Amino acid sequence: MRVRLTVPLAVLALVGGAVVAGSAASAAPKRMKANFAPAATATVYPGVQTRTQGGQCTSNFVFTDGTSTYIGQAAHCSGAGEATETNGCDAKSLPEGTEVKVTGASRPGVMVYNSWIRMQKVGETNPAACDYNDFALIRLDPADVPKTNPSVRVFGGPTGLRSTGTTFGEKVVSYGTSSLRFSLPPTSPKYGRSLGTTGAGWSHVVYTATPGIPGDSGSGFLDGTGKAFGTLSTVAIYPPASNGVGDLARELAYAQSHGFAGLSLVKGTEPFTPDLAGAVLSGGIGG
Repeated sequence: MRVRLTVPLAVLALVGGAVVAGSAASAAPKRMKANFAPAATATVYPGVQTRTQGGQCTSNFVFTDGTSTYIGQAAHCSGAGEATETNGCDAKSLPEGTEVKVTGASRPGVMVYNSWIRMQKVGETNPAACDYNDFALIRLDPADVPKTNPSVRVFGGPTGLRSTGTTFGEKVVSYGTSSLRFSLPPTSPKYGRSLGTTGAGWSHVVYTATPGIPGDSGSGFLDGTGKAFGTLSTVAIYPPASNGVGDLARELAYAQSHGFAGLSLVKGTEPFTPDLAGAVLSGGIGG
């Protein structure tokens, strides 16, 4: 059994989180060239919290199509059903065009792509895609692009996109900012191991210290060389305390073939530091 990791609205109210009502998407901005902020001063970056109507999640990476700048989150972060609904081909979702509050941004972003919605629209029949394609794009307001940096906090990177599956025992790192951690920075960096790839290549099973918890949904995962390979999707009952991580290369390829042909991952501006202890001791990036 797998369970989604969004912090629901009721829990957000208890910890002081705010939510944003959905609205229609504004017209897409004209073609632009991203002018990113330095990593040390950026207020929007991989790992900041995102809040949709239903609850709070964690962003993963920065993306561009040459016209707009996006930050990614899990598709289920805008889910309108139960936490046990993990099949994107029949799960309920808020519509594309819903506003999303991005921590550090001055204006709400707009969810312009949701893998669940796109799969349902085309009648997707691949069971692995239905189970594990859990990816959404939030278009940042142009005013917030100069406040954005694509580097992952503490670790740096990503150094690129990984296109192959992970292997058993391989080192992985991630950065989560669930509101249930009460903004305690030492709990955000995660270091762990992959148990390998599953779901016909669509998913990776990982163990990290600490495990992903509700609110960490959507967090980006990097391999031992800093390549982005996944996005946190679920917690699994078995193996105990493990997490399911969607395969980013496949999620991106699906988005590219369903309306976002020019979409690509933006590499970090800061070097990748694979050793968690070393990164923390040196202060890391924004640590």
